[in-house]
Amino acid sequence: MDGKKLQKKLAHEWKNAWEVMDEKEEEKTFQIAKEYKEFLDKGKTEREAASEIIRIAQENGYISLDEIIDKKTGITPGMKIYANYKDKSVALFVIGEEKLEKGMHIIGSHLDAPRIDLKQFPLYEDSGLGLCKTHYYGGIKKYQWVTLPLALHGVVIREDGEKLNIVIGEDEEDPVFFITDLLPHLAKDQMTKTMAEGITGEGLNLLIGSIPYKDDEISDKVKLNVLNILYQKYGIKEEDFTTAEFEIVPAGKARDVGIDRSMVGGYGQDDRVCVFTSLKAILDIDSPRKTAVALFVDKEEIGSVGNASMESKFFENTVSELVNIVEENYSELIVKRTMANSCVLSADTLGAFDPNYPDVLDKLNAPFMGKGVTIVKYTGVKGKSSSNDANSEYISKIRKIFNDNDVVWQMGELGKVDQGGGGTIAYILANYGMEVVDCGVALLSVHAPYEIASKADIYMAYKGYKAFYDA
Repeated sequence: MDGKKLQKKLAHEWKNAWEVMDEKEEEKTFQIAKEYKEFLDKGKTEREAASEIIRIAQENGYISLDEIIDKKTGITPGMKIYANYKDKSVALFVIGEEKLEKGMHIIGSHLDAPRIDLKQFPLYEDSGLGLCKTHYYGGIKKYQWVTLPLALHGVVIREDGEKLNIVIGEDEEDPVFFITDLLPHLAKDQMTKTMAEGITGEGLNLLIGSIPYKDDEISDKVKLNVLNILYQKYGIKEEDFTTAEFEIVPAGKARDVGIDRSMVGGYGQDDRVCVFTSLKAILDIDSPRKTAVALFVDKEEIGSVGNASMESKFFENTVSELVNIVEENYSELIVKRTMANSCVLSADTLGAFDPNYPDVLDKLNAPFMGKGVTIVKYTGVKGKSSSNDANSEYISKIRKIFNDNDVVWQMGELGKVDQGGGGTIAYILANYGMEVVDCGVALLSVHAPYEIASKADIYMAYKGYKAFYDA
């Protein structure tokens, strides 16, 4: 056989999504990206993202599980249900034709993103400046967070019990905040340190003010003036910081990147790019064969710990409530069968091949920008430690779903074997016996204050997730 024909028959090359999309799909790609940027801007914290998901779900006919339980109404195929857990985790269900115990089609992603949190007693004054102590959340490169315009997002419960949602720094008329850095003229010693040592965790102090309160009889005048401004505007006192969850994130909106507008740049795309695409996909599902589930959880970036994380019993308890409604005789065995018979796409991001840093990536096995949604057989560290290593049978099933629905996809892994690594929520869901594989969007500058995604990959993630729900 002619070599070219044989090569075409036997060899494989991942497609570039831009090259195979027709004009109609390309138009849809840009429209979805526009919606996605709006979602990023409205959901910069896990609470804000959860609130936005619930708002959108309600607009699309989803009913609260709590309401169904309270009113003791039944559940029938096609019903759309949402469960809100502590305003930080959400699950959306579209009830399928098959019984729950036959399993569900689940796409799980996480709502939290690396950031900087205020400490519980943060406010202090030094050298005529008002500052706040912070504690970073998740895996960040600390040097990336200095000299950026930053915004404060969060919730605080006052002494009188009122709960306030506060955002400062996003409106064009708002002030922003900064973490300062040393001028290069005096940075001789700093420049000899490693990148990890140049900016320390305790050095990430937030600059918030400099005007002293006009009273010669007191100390810490700048601090008092800051407290007075907060009290006048929000009615909060210093003790109220102990009840607050204040998060520091980059100020500003998500933007198009590139002269061709082919990419999206913005904060928190790990993992809200998968949150958005799986949300959009399930909103397009009406009568699935198996119950479709979009699962959005908190705390993945710090190891999936805590009562709103994937390690918590939130999702299992929610499924138990559904089983209790649909089954005449509730049984834990039915719950276990429901979980064990389910199939999952663990929707999380990974690093795309970056030509600026080729040495840490295996070019044959790295995902590339624009080549579609990425299937990741395993993550983990070095020898696949702490990973879910998906089996061949399940990957074959996902491959067929994607190919049958013209989804542009690629395989990828997180860097060279001994270079580092990471994990997702995949192994936690696999503990129930579910079939699980990681499947998400590859990004540039993962965990940086601004990350970059290809609009083509965003679209193909949505298209792939929808095909999975429909399977």
